[in-house]
Amino acid sequence: MNTITATAHFMTRHELLLVTAESCTAGLIASHLADVPGAGHLLDCAFVAYSESAKQHCLGVKEETIRQYGLTSEEVAREMALGALRNSRANLAISNTGVADDSGGGTPAGTQCYAWAFQTHQRLDQVAVFTETRRFDGDRNAVREAGAVYALLRVPHYYEQLASVAAPE
Repeated sequence: MNTITATAHFMTRHELLLVTAESCTAGLIASHLADVPGAGHLLDCAFVAYSESAKQHCLGVKEETIRQYGLTSEEVAREMALGALRNSRANLAISNTGVADDSGGGTPAGTQCYAWAFQTHQRLDQVAVFTETRRFDGDRNAVREAGAVYALLRVPHYYEQLASVAAPE
């Protein structure tokens, strides 16, 4: 069983329904999950918000957040994930924003910022969000591919972290 298939089985066991909000990977995260037979019950929808404008209008990323942190930031990834959850019936959102090559205006090539948002209950205000930044080597397509696979493979890790965050006080 390959690692994406293992992640799909994990998602099935834990009743996770995914929405993606992808920039740099341009739909590859959703596409990799869709490669797994039976993925129809795991994937709700996918947003590809490549431009700054699309991030704002489709996912609700605030202009102030972009201005303060830049497009390649965990803060923007966080708002993308939360916007995707608001616009879908999913209980898990994965977002990704970054640069695949040298065109990032000072951001190192291969830099990818992620957010994994888990809706812990039926109310949107009960969402646990995990973010991280990674760098991948290779040409632009190798970076995009590695970034998409990485995003899916981290689902079990962050789901396990969710137990400590979602515990009632």
